[in-house]
Amino acid sequence: MTNGLDKIPVSCAGEDWCPLTATANILSKKWHPVIINELLESESMGFNELKDRVGGISSKVLSESLGDLEDKQVVNREVISEKPFRVKYTLTDIGKDLEPILSDMQSWGKENLREVREGEESAV
Repeated sequence: MTNGLDKIPVSCAGEDWCPLTATANILSKKWHPVIINELLESESMGFNELKDRVGGISSKVLSESLGDLEDKQVVNREVISEKPFRVKYTLTDIGKDLEPILSDMQSWGKENLREVREGEESAV
């Protein structure tokens, strides 16, 4: 867990609903939970390795997602070398604290979701 100085600043702090909606905001983007989950499993990865592991994500969307997660203090970006330019992505302590939430989301999905049948609309 984090101390008060390490917490993510949010404008709704103090409201009863704030922790729920602020957390949902971090995890609500399509690729954010997948990126976090991959970094939980591997601890650190370069951009291309992460892109390969996520699968189906474009370089542009991955870059934007990583930037957003970095701004939200969930992911740390470290420049390894300038020539050739290489970076390493890791989770911050705040990012690592999301592990039980992602685990619960995975368990809920396995228990309650199924593939769409022909002629049926998806819930997502």
